[in-house]
Amino acid sequence: MRLNYYLAKGTLVGALGGLLFGFDTAVISGTTQQLSDVFHLSPFNLGLTVSTALFGTVIGAMTSGELGQKIGGREALRIMAFLYVISAIGCAFSWSWPALICFRFIGGLGIGGSSVLGPVYIAELAPAKLRGRLVGLFQINVVLGIMLAYASNYLIAGMKLGAAEWRWELGVAGAPALLFLILLFTIPRSSRWLVTQSRIDEAREVLRMMGSPNSEEELKEIVDSIHLERASRSEPLFRKKYWLPIFLAVTIGSFNQLSGINAILYYLPSIFNYAGYSKLSGDKQAVLVGLMNLLATMLAMTVIDKLGRKTLLLVGSVGTSAALAGVAAVFYTQQHQAYLLWLLVGFIFFFSISQGAVIWVYISEIFPTRVRAKGQSLGSSSHWIMNAIISLAFPWVAKHSTATPFVFFAAMMALQFFVVLFMYPETKGVTLEQMQKKLGID
Repeated sequence: MRLNYYLAKGTLVGALGGLLFGFDTAVISGTTQQLSDVFHLSPFNLGLTVSTALFGTVIGAMTSGELGQKIGGREALRIMAFLYVISAIGCAFSWSWPALICFRFIGGLGIGGSSVLGPVYIAELAPAKLRGRLVGLFQINVVLGIMLAYASNYLIAGMKLGAAEWRWELGVAGAPALLFLILLFTIPRSSRWLVTQSRIDEAREVLRMMGSPNSEEELKEIVDSIHLERASRSEPLFRKKYWLPIFLAVTIGSFNQLSGINAILYYLPSIFNYAGYSKLSGDKQAVLVGLMNLLATMLAMTVIDKLGRKTLLLVGSVGTSAALAGVAAVFYTQQHQAYLLWLLVGFIFFFSISQGAVIWVYISEIFPTRVRAKGQSLGSSSHWIMNAIISLAFPWVAKHSTATPFVFFAAMMALQFFVVLFMYPETKGVTLEQMQKKLGID
């Protein structure tokens, strides 16, 4: 089946939310030092400045699914795009630290919402045979957004804007956010949401626009799946028979952040500064790390179905633990600072081909259909909550001992290796029905 104009456009616009998600997530990294100076922030308050967006992200992720069901993914994404615009403009013109915190929180709502709504919109729009690859484009855009944020910070730092530098770095996201908002008025509603509203003729027309080879058969499958979901929606998640998938979802979400990935992404230039690099040089090194993140994620997408999820997690655990231990050694001994960049690039490589690529796929595979949405929400929430906690604590801990956070992260990745080895089932090539039996779910 070929990708036609309407499907390509809808997918790219939906995936643009991922690019903004990645950009807004990482762009704060270039501003931490200047924000500390301008607003006289303690390490704890700097952590609060960074993590405030994450508290908004948790709320956005937990509430946007229901919003999307009520008004449709396209309309809900418009709200997220509007929040992105308000956040970027508000951060750029913040007149005080509390105002900056407020606009960071608003941006977090947009990030959390788009992290749920973007992939769902693309999945509902795409024909079954293209769905996996097209949804994967959202994750690639997230990583691309992170790299562009580092590149933007580096370019703006080179412009010598003085005290206004942080305003430009945070405000530049307003341009792509506004473009995202405008483009969302040029794409259709998803056929699946239209069916939930009993707008069958419109759903059929959208399926035809998307190039469905058999729109009537696919429409019938959508109708049947919605009836099944409505019949099973009342089943609770927290039951004894679901203990293993619950354990897997919570641990994979938590370990994802216990690797230190987002703390490193948020504070990357500061980490280089701790090792003696200038701010401009630190921003430049961050671009290289972001590029490796992008390339490794694209590599992972090509091997995840060949090597398997468990294999990638085991390899990633060993690689990330070794790289993080090396970073800790650099800071503890205050020697061999030239190795820091390559250790962090190595960490990003092993993270991107393992946890970065596996987490969302794995969570979607371990729960039966009747509780899958609730299970994904649980896994996502554990990921974002752990992210907020670590991002809040990192500046305070690193201020007292720069090596300590990396020792902790390395130990957590070593622990992850054994948890995955003894507790995680392989899901590669296993149907969802077979997976239920494998996990002992009736």
